[in-house]
Amino acid sequence: MAGGKLSARQKMINLMYLIFIAMLALNMSKEVLSAFGLMNEKLTESNDAATVRNAQFFAGLEQQAIDQPEKYAPLKDQAAQISTLANNFNSYLSDLKGKMTAKLEDPKDYEVMDKGDYLDEAFFKGDKLKPEGQEFLDQIAKFRDGVVAIIGNEYPTIAKDVKEKFSTDPVKRDIGTQDWLDYHYKGFPLVASLTKMTQLQADIKGTESEVLSSMLAGKLKVEASLTNFEAIVVPDKTAFFNGENFTGKIILGRKDKTLRADKVVVNGRELSKESMQEGRTILDFPAGNVGEQPIKGQFTFKEGGEDVVIDFESSYSVVPKPNSATISADKMNVVYRGVTNPMTISFAGVSDNNVSASAPGLSKGSGTGKYNMNPGSGREVTINVTGKLPDGTTVSDRATFRIKDIPKPTGTIAGQQDNVSLPRQNVEISTVGAILNDFDFELPIQVTSFMIKVPGQPSVSVNGNKMNDQAKNALRKASRGDGVQIFKIKAQIIGNSAYKLPEVSPVFVEITN
Repeated sequence: MAGGKLSARQKMINLMYLIFIAMLALNMSKEVLSAFGLMNEKLTESNDAATVRNAQFFAGLEQQAIDQPEKYAPLKDQAAQISTLANNFNSYLSDLKGKMTAKLEDPKDYEVMDKGDYLDEAFFKGDKLKPEGQEFLDQIAKFRDGVVAIIGNEYPTIAKDVKEKFSTDPVKRDIGTQDWLDYHYKGFPLVASLTKMTQLQADIKGTESEVLSSMLAGKLKVEASLTNFEAIVVPDKTAFFNGENFTGKIILGRKDKTLRADKVVVNGRELSKESMQEGRTILDFPAGNVGEQPIKGQFTFKEGGEDVVIDFESSYSVVPKPNSATISADKMNVVYRGVTNPMTISFAGVSDNNVSASAPGLSKGSGTGKYNMNPGSGREVTINVTGKLPDGTTVSDRATFRIKDIPKPTGTIAGQQDNVSLPRQNVEISTVGAILNDFDFELPIQVTSFMIKVPGQPSVSVNGNKMNDQAKNALRKASRGDGVQIFKIKAQIIGNSAYKLPEVSPVFVEITN
């Protein structure tokens, strides 16, 4: 443009054009870099929301596994394996992204992220991979192959999608094939590579969410099938007098007010349609002679155009007039000091308003036969029960229960107990807690103080259940692999601080980064 035959004026005009074009290119480059940065921020926000949703989902599944271990424990174990793979890979990517922007004054100044020096130097050495580059590929393969190994047989469609989404096979191009890592990360601006890393994290969260939801959906589909229902006979009372009618109902494990059987047969006799009401079958027939009496039959439903038959079988006892009380703890054969122990106290065949019970710490609860026991000192408590029969006579009985103290709580950090592996940053922000393993009561416990010991640092005393500044400073001096002790944990029952719990067992944390 600025050849020797041009005039000086034309040369100046051409030079100005070159400068103008360069300025346009520079502005476009900045706009592209900023666009990548904004995309990275949006993906990060979405990933944070997905993390919360997945954590809430898994927490709900854990609770279901506690409530119904035989049904949900295997599902929870699979979900835990998926979550572990996802969390480990996500943590690796977060650490890598932190290193990529560590030397930037402002991690959000995307216009200066136009170079690809960091990953080019970290991952590559000429045409060969450095160990760091191979580790990046290994981390992808570990997540991909781990997820496929867990779900491949049960969810082949999701497994296929995971293989494709996290594939690191060579990329086919017009000029031949190119290594996957070269194609995606070599020579790219830092902000582009950073955004790709965040997109990988989004794929991880999406995979975790899809797997977890598919697992639960599959379980619910199985549970919804009529072939998995169980018929349960529920008598109005467990024993009947000679000459009485048996009264009670048959309910299904999955109660549905819209559910109605086509036919119900009990002890060889088909019941009338009026006996079936709101998902229940009402029973009313003579109880029979004193002794054990069987009750069995069938429900017949229509499903898929075919009959589905559900058999049921149970028994009930017909007894003479009672001479002893029925006294039972609702949750255990002992009562615990420091908590309210629900109890059911009744006399067979005697209405609740004609039954009275007394003992130190015993009070009437809400509901038929319901009492609350708050034992005091001592190792045993005796409950005396009196019942007034329909004919006016009085019967009495008594039962002795052992009193136990609340067991020693177990310390936790971030909801984990015993030996825990966590990043240092997680330890700094985590809550120190206490739980009662294998205890039959949902007892709210709050940690009031604890001590923390970091290798090479003096022990730090902390009030409350969160790390104070002194503890955080000590943790920042911990190295990867160091074992941090959290001990002398003190806790109290929320709403009952007067009860002195035993000292909580310690927690040992291995620092992972």
